This record gives sequence, structure tokens and C-alpha cells, in this order.
Amino acid sequence: MSSAKIAITIEKDLLSDLDRLVKQRRFLNRSRAIQEALRDKIQSLERGRLARECAKLDPSFEQRLADEGLAEDFKKWPAY
Repeated sequence: MSSAKIAITIEKDLLSDLDRLVKQRRFLNRSRAIQEALRDKIQSLERGRLARECAKLDPSFEQRLADEGLAEDFKKWPAY
């Protein structure tokens, strides 16, 4: 995957924590640590979005849709 170089401003305390983690070899370098943190945050936000969208669904309507499809599929199943 290609990479791009950016410049960021970060609080000194946060940078100290980041450098400590790199020194402890928890991360290969600052860039890798920030990439992983950003990836985790984006995934977390996406999961939250999915949960919000799912909360909008009507469970009884969704169940009826599932039951309809299951009834049709059941008719096609061979007898054992």
C-alpha cells in the first residue's frame, strides 16, 4: 500500500507517551503507532455507525422478511 507523508501537531505529553511506547518496542516507530491508532479509531467509528443504522431497523418487520424468505427456501429443501 502506498504511503503519504503528512505533518501533524501533537501535545507534548502525548508525544512523550508515544515515544515511550516506541522505546518499549510496542511499535516499530512513531508513524506505525499513529497509523495503527488511526486505523483502530476509524474502525471503531464505523462500528458505531453500523450500530446506529441497525438501531433504526424495525425488529418485527425484519423478522417478517426473514420468515418469508425462510418459508420459500423451506419449500425447496429436499425431504430426508
